[in-house]
Amino acid sequence: MKDISANIILVIRSIIFHAGCSITLLLHCCSTLLIAPLLNIEQRQYVFTRYNIFVLWWSKVICGVHYEIEGQENIPDGPCIILSNHQSSWETFLLQTLFSPLSTVLKKELLKIPLFGWGMRFLEPIAIDRGHPIQAFKQLIAQGHERVLDKRSVLIFPEGTRVKKGQTVKFNRGGAALAHHSKLPIVPVAHNAGLCVPSNSLILTPGKITVKIGAPIRPDGKSKKELYDASTQWIELNRDELMA
Repeated sequence: MKDISANIILVIRSIIFHAGCSITLLLHCCSTLLIAPLLNIEQRQYVFTRYNIFVLWWSKVICGVHYEIEGQENIPDGPCIILSNHQSSWETFLLQTLFSPLSTVLKKELLKIPLFGWGMRFLEPIAIDRGHPIQAFKQLIAQGHERVLDKRSVLIFPEGTRVKKGQTVKFNRGGAALAHHSKLPIVPVAHNAGLCVPSNSLILTPGKITVKIGAPIRPDGKSKKELYDASTQWIELNRDELMA
C-alpha cells in the first residue's frame, strides 16, 4: 500500500508540474514573443531563459528534483563548443542558462511546436534534419562557423537523441569537427538527469541531479579524431560514474 500511495503522489506531483509549465509557457511566450524582435541575441536569450529558470525551480519545489553543478569554473569567458550527453529535456533547460550567448543544435521539428518552437526561432538555433545526416553535418559546420564568428557558443548533444539509462549510442563527430574548424575549445558536460527525469516517462522522481563540466579541451595541435576521442571518452566515463 505504501508503494501504491507513493506512486500516486509522484503522478499527482508530476501532473501539477507539467500543468504549471504549460500555463507559464503560455503566459511567458505571449509577452516575450511581442518584444523579441526588438532585442539583440543576448537580450533574447536572457528573456527566454527566464522560463528555463522557472522550470528548474518548479521541478525542485513540486517534484523534489534538486541539482548541483561541478566544474562551473571551467566555463570559458569566450565562445566554445559544448558537448553533453542527452537523457531528458531537463539538461536542455539548464545548459541554456549557463552559456550565453548560445546557439543550440536541435531537430528542425522542434521549431514547429506552438509557442516553444516560435520562441526558439528567435534564439537562432541550428535546426537540422536528422533524416539526412550528410546534409545535417554540412549544415552544422557551416552554420556553426557563422555562430562562432558572431561570438556565440554552440551546444551539441552528440548522441543525437535522448538516451535511456543503460543504453549506449555512438556519438556523432560533428562537434569535434566544428571545434577543429573553428579553433574553439570543447567544453565536455556529463550528467545523470535521466535518474530523475526519464526520457520515456512524464513522471519526475525526487532526487539530486549532478552536472559535471570538464576542463576545456583545446584544439591546438589536435586532429578531429583526437578531439572526438578525448571529448567522447570524458563524457562517457563521467556519465557512467554518475549513473552508477
